[in-house]
Parts: sequence; C-alpha cells; structure tokens
Amino acid sequence: MHKYRKDFPILNQHTYLNTAASGILFDSLLEHRQEHDLDFLIGGSIFREDRNDYLLETRETIAQFFNHKQEEVVLVPNFSIGFNTILNGLDKEKKIMLLDEDYPSINHAVITKGFKYCFAKVDEHTEENIIENIKKEKPDVFAFSLVQYISGLSLSNDFIKDLKSQFPNLLIIADGTQCCGVRKIDFAASGIDILGCSGYKWLLGGYGNGFFMFKENILEEITPTLYKNEQNNSSYDPSYTNLQARFECGHLDTLNFSSLTHSLQYLDKVGIENIEAHTLNLSKLLREKLLDLELLDKTMRERTSLSTIFNIKGDIHLYKKLEENNLITSLRGEGIRISLHFYNNEEDLDKLMMLLNRYR
Repeated sequence: MHKYRKDFPILNQHTYLNTAASGILFDSLLEHRQEHDLDFLIGGSIFREDRNDYLLETRETIAQFFNHKQEEVVLVPNFSIGFNTILNGLDKEKKIMLLDEDYPSINHAVITKGFKYCFAKVDEHTEENIIENIKKEKPDVFAFSLVQYISGLSLSNDFIKDLKSQFPNLLIIADGTQCCGVRKIDFAASGIDILGCSGYKWLLGGYGNGFFMFKENILEEITPTLYKNEQNNSSYDPSYTNLQARFECGHLDTLNFSSLTHSLQYLDKVGIENIEAHTLNLSKLLREKLLDLELLDKTMRERTSLSTIFNIKGDIHLYKKLEENNLITSLRGEGIRISLHFYNNEEDLDKLMMLLNRYR
C-alpha cells in the first residue's frame, strides 16, 4: 500500500488518522474535477446535456463495486437526506429498532418523525442485545450504522446475514458511511434490505454525493401509495415521477457524482480485498498497543469484530498535543477518535504511540 501514499499530498505534512471525519483528496481526483469544470466552463448547458450519462456511470460503478443492479441504486447528496426520504415513505405505525449510541442522523430522524421506536444497548454484548430486543419488542424495522461513529463498534457482515435469516420479515436499513470503502460488502449476498452511504469519508469521493441501494421490490414497498397512484396517472416525463425520482429530485451535480465514480474506480484499482486486509492488520496492531496502555473502554476491550475506528481515553489537552505534532484526529464522545485507511501505515501508529507515551 505504500506506493499509494504519494497520491495524497496531505500525508507529506500530517499523520492523518481522521478519515472517519473526512476522507482526503488525491491527485487524480483533483485532476478529474479540474477537467470537469473546464468542460463546464467551455460548454455551459451543452456540457450539461450529457448529465444523464455521468449519473448512469455513477450508478453502474456503485452497483459493480457492491455487487448489485444499477436499476436499484439511487443517488443522493448524502445519507441523511436519503434516509429521511425513506422515513417519509414508511407507515408511521411501523416500529423501528435503533442502537442507543448511533448517529443522530438515524436516531434523531426516527424519533422526531413520530415513529414508535425501541433501543438495543451498545456494549460488549451488542449482538446478543439486538437479538433479544427483536424477540421482546418485535420491531418492523432495524435502522443502524454498520460501524458506530464514536466507538468504532462494528457489526459484521456475517452477523447481519444471520440476523436476516432469523428474522426474514424485519426490514434492515444499514448506514455504511463508516465502513464502505474499507470493508468489502457484497450487497446481493448480504442480509441488508437497504444500504445507504455518504461518499466523503472512506470512499474518498468528496462532499455532496452518496447513494442508497435497495433489494428487489423494496423501493416500491417504501414508496407512499399516493405517490405511486400519482405516478401512474401523471402525464409528466417518468424521470420526474418514477420511484427513484423521489430521491433524485432536482438537478444532481455531475461534479460531485463523477467524483464519486472516479474514487470508486480508484479504490477498485487498489482492490477492496487488499484495503480490508491492510487496514485489518493495522487495526489489530493498534488495538494491542492501546490495550497495553489501557486506553480502550470495556466495550471495545472485549470485542472481537474490529473496525478501523478507535476511541481512546483523552481530553482536549491531549487532542491539542497531537495536533501540535501534525497528527490529525477528532474529539468524539468522551475521548479522542482515531481512524485508519489504506494510506496509513505502521510508521503512523509508531508516531501516535510515541506521542501518547510522551504525554503520559
């Protein structure tokens, strides 16, 4: 993976351990964006006449990357907008199960829209808590992040697949924003019914792009009856009234979505299996080092399913000390969040540990 570090100029000045907050720009993506805007500068509306070709390529690239059909992919500016659109189509009598420490864009959206809801506790026994809560509360929907944004707690692909097998009528909606691009997800073989993701983190696509994928017939199931009736009776062009249009309303930005296409093609060149193997190895090394310093809380000390996100014990003073030494992290929850991508290496971990030991 070392050869790819040269593609990311920020790594010449900083030890970047903050992809969970924002992915970073790489050379060829900058070139692509400049060429795109030069074409727009010269062509104006003539350039925009080809917008559907750009967007179709994005859907096809997403579908190929995650093993699905492009007809079941919709493009959204970010996960939050797409998820709220889904909720707007769900029957308010449906009961939704959430994780009690999950991303506000999931939990807050569900709670404030008036759904019945229940929580599964996030701790070292999260999987058991989820299953017990489903049996007890009998939710219709389970909406959650595959990787928790504060703690880094990860629900494995195998667990989700088994969960769907146990509860086939449960609608499973997963946010992959904190793992898509660093973990292989075969959507067709997964137990996930709806997978959404923003592209600005691990997918390195920049801001203003994201997507949702739906298993067969699910998109129709979550579309309000009134919308479908109007669609059937409308004289408007289908691009304004089809099921995807409820998500893709307005004029989608070809710069943002072609950036996502470019980044997915770049990640595909690196190889998602290679990325997952490299980051898993780094995560195991980092976990052992953090355990030695007793910097992980009980939940993550006893977990076996690893993500690329860790939250260590630390305050604003430690955060500032790391920042002063050009080591970029985030303050999240009650600690400092560290996150690893394929452009990180063991030298980055060594620098982090040196600073943590020095600070102690």
